[in-house]
Amino acid sequence: MSRPRVVIAGLGDTGVLTAIRAAAHADVVGISDKPALVSGQELGVRLSRPEVWARDYWIPFDRFRGLDRVQTIHATLTGVDLAARKVFLRGDAAGTIAQPYDALVIATGVSNGFWRRPGVRTAEQIGTELRDANDRLRGASSVLVIGGGAAAVSSAANLARAWPDKRVDLYFPGERALLGHHPRIWRRILRRLDEFGVGVHPGHRALIPDGFACDEITAEPVEWSTGQPATTADAVVWATGRVRPNTNWLPAELLDDHGFVRVTPELCVPDHPEVFAIGDVAATDPLRTSARNRADTLLAHNLRALFENRAPRGYCPPQRKWGSVLGAQPDGLEVFTPGGRAFRFPAWSIDRVLMPWIVRRGIYRGVRRNDPFG
Repeated sequence: MSRPRVVIAGLGDTGVLTAIRAAAHADVVGISDKPALVSGQELGVRLSRPEVWARDYWIPFDRFRGLDRVQTIHATLTGVDLAARKVFLRGDAAGTIAQPYDALVIATGVSNGFWRRPGVRTAEQIGTELRDANDRLRGASSVLVIGGGAAAVSSAANLARAWPDKRVDLYFPGERALLGHHPRIWRRILRRLDEFGVGVHPGHRALIPDGFACDEITAEPVEWSTGQPATTADAVVWATGRVRPNTNWLPAELLDDHGFVRVTPELCVPDHPEVFAIGDVAATDPLRTSARNRADTLLAHNLRALFENRAPRGYCPPQRKWGSVLGAQPDGLEVFTPGGRAFRFPAWSIDRVLMPWIVRRGIYRGVRRNDPFG
């Protein structure tokens, strides 16, 4: 009996993990507009130390042992025929290609700033974008980071630590940053920002010009809707969290009012039991936590349950964000629980234990040696 065919639309962090697990019980086709996993994680490390970031977060698909059984296609998704169970994509060659499926997993993620943009890219273009952002910030004597989420906080901290002679300031609209995290986490991170010399400015909401997608590093003065005088810096990093779901290829019937994919607790699209969504594109809960809580294992189970006519499992989202905020630092990696407790991986363990054994072997089921810059 032939195995069912699963198409994974999007091979970002969550799509890759889902493809690896689904390949044990199905023939899997993964579609990506990039020839590699280019993670949206750890923006601060990406900007300040791109070579270090690339080693762990920019991984060509052929490096993943778990993807050896997965067919990967470098193309842009253009549409879907739900009745015929086909997705449509456009690759290097002219014309549109139809890809049939028995089950479809939507994992196309979101666009968010200059580091998470849709569109087909080559490895050379990815490397150029990494270097250009680093060069721009390296040459700036002052950097202004706008945003109150983990991406903004991490950027400010890592830039200040990498270049202590720069003036780095963090501006955000609320009384504190990291509103999705436990308050205890912000208090601890605030002490680290002070250690690194970051200027912290709560109560500042930026006026974003009409038509500006916050997807580039700018140098123009920043105006504030909260009444403060305009602020200037050599480089302005916009990390405001204005995410846009990558769903323009999907029919409106699958989407909520904000363009995210509607799902049941089983990560299934209502009225379409063969269509699933996971990650930042899936409207699971206000924080869209299936992107960071190993929901790929649950989804792989539910795919198998679909084909074997068994009951699926439901996803239970956590109420707060958790995990790393600043990324790996010279003195180790600090990881937070949803309750705000911190535990630390010492610096020596990151390259000897955490990345090779827990991440590459345990989570990704084996990753061959990777050096995309090499």
